[in-house]
Amino acid sequence: MQQLSPTIAANRFGLGARPGELASIGGDGRDWLRAQLKGAPPAIAEAQLASSAQVLGQAFALQREIQEARRSGAEVQQKLPKFLQPIYKSEVTARFEQAVASDRPFLERLTRFWSNHFAVSADKQFMAGLAGSFEREAIRPRVLGNFGDLLVAAEMHPAMLLYLDNHLSVGPHSAAALRVSRRRRGNRTVGINENLGREILELHTLGVGGGYTQADVTSFATVITGWSVGGGNGLFASGPPGRFVFRPDNHEPGTRTVLGRQYGDLGYEQGVLVLNDLAQHPSTARHIATKLARHFIADDPPPAAVERLAQAFSEFGGHLPAVYRALIDMREAWEQPLAKYKAPDDFIVSSYRGLSLAVDASHGPLAPFELLGQRTWQPGSPAGWPDRSADWDGASALLKRLEWADAVGGRLGSRRNAAELAPLLLGANLNDATATAIARAASAQQAVTLLLAAPEFMRR
Repeated sequence: MQQLSPTIAANRFGLGARPGELASIGGDGRDWLRAQLKGAPPAIAEAQLASSAQVLGQAFALQREIQEARRSGAEVQQKLPKFLQPIYKSEVTARFEQAVASDRPFLERLTRFWSNHFAVSADKQFMAGLAGSFEREAIRPRVLGNFGDLLVAAEMHPAMLLYLDNHLSVGPHSAAALRVSRRRRGNRTVGINENLGREILELHTLGVGGGYTQADVTSFATVITGWSVGGGNGLFASGPPGRFVFRPDNHEPGTRTVLGRQYGDLGYEQGVLVLNDLAQHPSTARHIATKLARHFIADDPPPAAVERLAQAFSEFGGHLPAVYRALIDMREAWEQPLAKYKAPDDFIVSSYRGLSLAVDASHGPLAPFELLGQRTWQPGSPAGWPDRSADWDGASALLKRLEWADAVGGRLGSRRNAAELAPLLLGANLNDATATAIARAASAQQAVTLLLAAPEFMRR
C-alpha cells in the first residue's frame, strides 16, 4: 500500500495528480488528506458571481415583465433564458477553475459529492441560474460541518424549494386554501406537493428501504407546507425576493406523525425538528455510508467498510470530518488501485490538472462536459449523477473520450512531454506497457492522447 499511497490519494480522493504533486504528498497519502480537513472549506473567490437571492429577484421581475407583456413571441420567451444562461456559464467556469487549481482537491471532491447527493438539475426553470449559487451557499461552506446542518441548509435553499416545487405546496385546510376556496377563482386548486418530502426521505436521508412508508411521505410533505421562496407570483409574491420564506397561511395546521414520532404544530420549526431526527436516524447513517464507500472504494463496497462508516456517522452525531477520517483510515480504501472508473467530470478535471491546462472562459469551458455526457449540474433528476462504472464505460462514451483526448493532444502539439508526465501523474499505477506505448508514440500529440487514454488514467 505504501508505494501506491500517494497515487491513490491524489487520484481517488483528490481530482487527479498535478506534476510534482505525488512527490509533495510523500510516503503516506493519508497524512495529506487529513491535512486538507483542517481549516474552513475553500470558497470560490469570484466577485462577479451573484447570490441566489440576487438572481431570483431579477428573474422574478423579468418573469412578471414577460407575463405583463401578454405576448408569446420568441423574443419575449427568450428573455429569461438569455438572462440565466450567462450566469450558468460563469458559475460552471468558476467551479472548473477552482477544481483545476485547488491545493485541497479532497475538499473539492467532497463538495462535488454532496452537491450531487442534494442534486438540483439546471434543465428546469430558474435552475440554470441557481445551481451554482446553491452549491456555493448551501453545500460548500458545510462540507466540514455536521450532516444535520448541511441537510437543513440544502432543503431550505430556494434552489431546492423551487426545483422540487415546495413553493407550490399549500395545506388543504390552511388559511390560504380557505381563501382560494371562498373566492372560487376559476379552476385553481391548491394542495400538498409531495416532491420535496419524498426526495428528502428517499434520496437525502433514509434511502430506499430505509423504513419509511407512503404515509410518512405524505405526513412529512404536510409538515413542510409553507416552506417557500419570496418574491414570486400570486400566493407566493410576498417576502424578500429570492430568499427562504415561511408562509404561515400556506402551512397545514396540526400535529403530524413521521416515522412513528409526533411533531406538534410549531410552524416552520416543525419541519426543522423532523429534519434533525432524520439526520440522526440509523438508516441515514447507512445510506450515507454506502454512498461514500461506493464513491471512494468500489462500485460494490465491502459491507464491513460500509458498517464502519455508518458507525462513525452515528457515534459522532453526523460530524462529517470524523466520517471522512474513518474513511481515510480504512484499509479497503487503499487496497484496490484503479477500482473506480472516472465519470466524465473526473476525467476532464484530472486531464486539466495533469496537463496544466488553463480554464479559459472565452473558449467554451462547458463544451467538454457536454461532449462527454456530464453537463455540469444537469443530472436530469433529483437522484443526481450515477456513481458506477457501468453507467459511464460504454463503447460510445469511450470513443468520445478518445476523440476528446486526441483533440487535446492536437491543441498542445509538442508543448507537453507525455513520457515525462506519465510517471508524475500515474505514479506506481503506471505499467510498463503504457509507458512503452507513450515513449514510442509517433508524435508528441499522439503521446498525449495515449496518456489520457491509458487505463491507468481513465480509472482512479
